[in-house]
Amino acid sequence: MTKVLLITDPGLADLPMVKEAIGYCTQAGLMVELFSDIQGNPTGDNVRAGAICLKSGGFNGVVAFGGGSSLDAAKAIAMIAKQSLSLWSTEDTGDNWTRIDERLMIPVIAVPTTAGTGSEVGRASVITDTDGAHHVKRIIFHPKMLPATVLLDPKLTLGLPPPITAATGLDALSHSLEAYCAPSYHPMAEGIAIEGIRLVKDYLPRAVANGEDIEARTQMLVASSMGATSFQRGLGAMHAIAHTLGALYDKHHGLLNAILMPYVLKRNRAQIEQKIIRLSQYLELDNPNFDGFM
Repeated sequence: MTKVLLITDPGLADLPMVKEAIGYCTQAGLMVELFSDIQGNPTGDNVRAGAICLKSGGFNGVVAFGGGSSLDAAKAIAMIAKQSLSLWSTEDTGDNWTRIDERLMIPVIAVPTTAGTGSEVGRASVITDTDGAHHVKRIIFHPKMLPATVLLDPKLTLGLPPPITAATGLDALSHSLEAYCAPSYHPMAEGIAIEGIRLVKDYLPRAVANGEDIEARTQMLVASSMGATSFQRGLGAMHAIAHTLGALYDKHHGLLNAILMPYVLKRNRAQIEQKIIRLSQYLELDNPNFDGFM
């Protein structure tokens, strides 16, 4: 990378951490510019605007800086900017991803500032399609969308207020929990999910109670990355419904997952109860059964 587009959201754009990151890039001899036209649930318009900026500016690298929305948008921008395809033609259906010329994709360095989505270790982006009459979230996918480098710095998460810390942390929990409960066979992902859930149990309450707890912030960043790694095994109704509601009402994805979580678990009880009992024993719950877990 010699000329870098740093992509973040408007809320972070004027904060010292972003200015500091830009300063580091400049000190390293990189040309760097800022793009921050990203909303909470990033849209196709956001991605297309970023792609125009990236292509017209001749950038050959992207720094994705922020929460899941910024990271998702940045990955999609880096993937689509130099392609001759439209954004929605790369939606994750069938073998659409094979139409993308990976030689034209721009490398991404991901720097998450929240501990929840795990987008920094993902090969896809969730983008809201507002082009039609109905708002729909679409998944854009390519194996090479995986960032080349990830920097997990807990200091960047210290300023998160308790409600956002809680909502993003429960997003991380929902990733690992749905991956663990998914019926497909992937024992490595299942093992990662179990430990990710333990980290959330032990450290999310601490991070919410004391935002300056650097150990808790560190472990939540790890749990977030583990959740997104594990969910290649599969997700479930929490995410299926949360994505729909998020597209319709533009609400925080982690908060929606949290609201839906107990209802989905109860609905799936007959299929997942034995798994939850094993998980409860690993978590050393006082009542290591389904009701104790709930």
